Amino acid sequence: MRNPADRTDTTRAHSARVYDYILGGEDHYPVDAEAGDAMCRHWPALPVHMRENRRFMHRAGHYLADEKGIRQFLDIGAGLPTSPNLHEIVQGVAPESRVIYVDNDPTVLAHAEAPLNGSPEGATAYIDADMRDPDTITGSPRFRELLDLDEPVGLMVIGIMHFIRPPEDQPLVQRLLEPLPSGSYLAMTIGTGDFAPEEVGRVAEEYERQNMPMVLRDLATATSFFDGLELVEPGVTQVHKWRPGAGQQDVDDRDIAMYGAVAYKP
Repeated sequence: MRNPADRTDTTRAHSARVYDYILGGEDHYPVDAEAGDAMCRHWPALPVHMRENRRFMHRAGHYLADEKGIRQFLDIGAGLPTSPNLHEIVQGVAPESRVIYVDNDPTVLAHAEAPLNGSPEGATAYIDADMRDPDTITGSPRFRELLDLDEPVGLMVIGIMHFIRPPEDQPLVQRLLEPLPSGSYLAMTIGTGDFAPEEVGRVAEEYERQNMPMVLRDLATATSFFDGLELVEPGVTQVHKWRPGAGQQDVDDRDIAMYGAVAYKP
């Protein structure tokens, strides 16, 4: 098997590494920094937007672990490690929690070779797979070893759907949900141009120029991803408005281009 680092293309920007760069991480290349700088020139609020998307993941993961008792999680398109990671959030609530991270970016997978600082009571693993091939995820030995499908699972699909084009987008989410038992939850964020269409549209064009086609969705389309599920209050809303915690910073709606929601699988 090839080392994941050997598959890394340092001549083209990658969404996970651009995200890492804009969030202030260190796991990127000059091409990613150049792409990130270009996107921020188009929309200076992009770092605010990305941070709030990350904070939604923190709150949703904590909510599922703390209030709903979820003890196993499947994080699709996990991206590069940025502390606190999902396992740190949920194991902080329940140390026995198990988390599977899924990604197919070689830079992300190179990090998977290093020991993860999870709790000794719980478990954390990576699966090298693309969301567009759900069978590879659900058929993985690690999926079968770590997840007990007699117990509910928290499916996290954060900050990735804007890179999945119709008509394969909604069927992919349904195929990931299908093997999960009743009582599971879907936490998801979905990119939109509803609040700053010109600026976000320019960012989408920049992603396209960088060979990372992006799809933006309106509220009705974002909500349709949760058809057949029971939305948790406050439903589908901008990520910074989903159950904000104490000390939540004031954020201009025009600076957020992501809807988010958590929903229950009956």
